[in-house]
Amino acid sequence: MSVSTSTSVIVDKSSDGDYLRIDFNISFPALSCEFASVDVSDVLGTNRLNITKTVRKFSIDSNLRPTGAEFHSGTVANAVKHDDEVDEESVEGSFSLTTHNFDKYVHQFPVTIVNFYAPWCSWCQRLKPSWEKTAKIMKERYDPEMDGRIILAKVDCTQEGDLCRRNHIQGYPSIRIFRKGSDLRSEHGHHEHESYYGDRDTESLVKFMEDLVTSLPTESQKLALEDKSNAADNAKRPAPSAGGCRVEGYVRVKKVPGNLIISARSDAHSFDASQMNMSHVINNLSFGKKVTPRAMSDVKLLIPYIGSSHDRLNGRSFINTRDLGANVTIEHYIQIVKTEVVTRKGYKLIEEYEYTAHSSVAHSLDIPVAKFHLELSPMQVLITENQRSFSHFITNVCAIIGGVFTVAGILDSILHNTIRMVKKIELGKNF
Repeated sequence: MSVSTSTSVIVDKSSDGDYLRIDFNISFPALSCEFASVDVSDVLGTNRLNITKTVRKFSIDSNLRPTGAEFHSGTVANAVKHDDEVDEESVEGSFSLTTHNFDKYVHQFPVTIVNFYAPWCSWCQRLKPSWEKTAKIMKERYDPEMDGRIILAKVDCTQEGDLCRRNHIQGYPSIRIFRKGSDLRSEHGHHEHESYYGDRDTESLVKFMEDLVTSLPTESQKLALEDKSNAADNAKRPAPSAGGCRVEGYVRVKKVPGNLIISARSDAHSFDASQMNMSHVINNLSFGKKVTPRAMSDVKLLIPYIGSSHDRLNGRSFINTRDLGANVTIEHYIQIVKTEVVTRKGYKLIEEYEYTAHSSVAHSLDIPVAKFHLELSPMQVLITENQRSFSHFITNVCAIIGGVFTVAGILDSILHNTIRMVKKIELGKNF
């Protein structure tokens, strides 16, 4: 009545076609959801960047705790517009903020728009003329001392690193909208403010600032300062509430060698590669169709060793403690093999992908990334159930019965002859 199995290696004849599904749930304590991007590439030339349809992002803190609802990136224009003509003699119109006066300005004005920038950043250099011109126009229309409804400022992140980290700035330039009263920290320790992702030419910036002012109550500066309630909500995209991000979802890739890459990406921001930290914790990484725990436990009763490597990296942490230096890319080399368990009647009990993983770190001149090198085997392991037929059982029973009778006859003959010899000896008879 027992069931045995036989294992064979054959060419992969998968029923799921030429594509493989990859499910993942990875936490990055130092990568902002604002720029987190999931990319896929392979040896056939496929290159899909910033996949969003099947990927979700949630802001987390440095302890991997969620700090809010799902982060939505929104739609971004293909190319951000800048001013065509650059006025080399542009007047400084925005206020320079530091760690010492930042909170003072944010508490003083109903709306404070801050440009977090780095002098070496090319995008910041393109934004600077239009930003200063916009700040000058807004200062003339809404004098900070007489009106006091809005103010434009800037922060040099190369000089005020702690202030920029406190506001989770990872890409330059980052334009943040602070509303009076909303700069207080929540129970998780993060700030509530918004980000601007629109065009960066003077006309667009001025129009955006005017819309913000229009949404404010038309009161004097004194009343505005005494009002502790938030200004009316605008349909603006909220800024990341923390500096980390949990990326989860799935992608479908061709069954050829390729890469799954998670990195910081933007078509209108610059990144300081020496400050990027791609440390991550893999909560889940699996391939193919999801196997229910019950189905896996049932198959383990038949084949104890199966399923031991289908979630090899789950729960593993890969943390860069800065001892390795800057520009560190964390790579995982994964080899994937498909396993099928089939009954003797051809019914498929389970279909799963198991893998081996080898991880390492590498220094790169480019922006650090978390890279998963994927290599799928063209062969698959086929485990077939072998249950003996009833005729085989009858044959075995007959063989056992015949064997028992034969052995019993031999033993009986030996015992009978031995007794006869003993009796003859006792009677003193000769042979």
